[in-house]
Amino acid sequence: MLGYILRRILAVIPVMIIVAVFVFLLLRLTPGDPAAIIAGDMATPAQLERIRTSLGLSEPLHIQFITWVGLLLQGDLGTSLISNTAVTTMIGQRIWPTINIAIMTILLSVAIAVPMGVLAAWRHRTWADYAVMSFSVLGFSIPVFVIGYLFIQVFSIELRWLPVQGYAAPSDDFGRFLARAILPCLTLATIYVALIARMTRASMLEVLGEDYIRTARAKGVTERIVLFRHALRNAAVPIMTIIGTGFALLIGGVVVTESVFNIPGIGRLTVDAILARDYPVIQAMILLTSGLYVFINLLIDLSYTLFDPRIRY
Repeated sequence: MLGYILRRILAVIPVMIIVAVFVFLLLRLTPGDPAAIIAGDMATPAQLERIRTSLGLSEPLHIQFITWVGLLLQGDLGTSLISNTAVTTMIGQRIWPTINIAIMTILLSVAIAVPMGVLAAWRHRTWADYAVMSFSVLGFSIPVFVIGYLFIQVFSIELRWLPVQGYAAPSDDFGRFLARAILPCLTLATIYVALIARMTRASMLEVLGEDYIRTARAKGVTERIVLFRHALRNAAVPIMTIIGTGFALLIGGVVVTESVFNIPGIGRLTVDAILARDYPVIQAMILLTSGLYVFINLLIDLSYTLFDPRIRY
């Protein structure tokens, strides 16, 4: 098991190096001059050259890359070209709303989807199975902004139960945070419940046909223990993969949902940076998102040791 863990951790290093090179070259070679964006349309060539020199853009490309990597290793992600604010500060201000919404969404999705998937597999080809599959198809088919606006119309405008938009930090007022987080979490959970429920159903159907499940039932083991202790545990690997990938996607920023519910998260920061061609912010956001995907996939790989005895031993 130790060898497997070390191999998975070491495999992360070349992946992140490739991501860093790709991000650096992608943004340096795309059309557009950061100096012209900062100075404006009326800038003189001398002013543009001074700005390029201060940003290090006049140096050869390989020198720029070495300098950028050196600052990156020190935790310096640069300074925004538009707001002149440290990128780490901007991310720190925006990441917690996204993290809080992501955690609530995943917890809600798993709590609903896993029992639904188990029920659909247990009652295969019955009305329960068809109901879960119908909901899954609808969850995939309806755009997320339509679901969001529908929830706003019903729960905020007509019933007046919840606020339409906004965000409040849970450390300031948890009740206010909960009231404003319910609708975006329900909106996002609709999609992830559909995805996780389908994967749970498919994995459970495969496991329930195994010989050891029939043996457990023949020995008189209760159906609840068969389903949740034997079958679900052995079907957990693909389910964990989907949950982890979904969480990484949420942390990376769900642009549409954050825009609909006016949440000051990572997704909106990324869109604003792209529209303004704010290169340091764009680079930091791509690296952050890629790093989260790699890290969460690493955790998923390591979690296999809990479920697969061939890896554990």
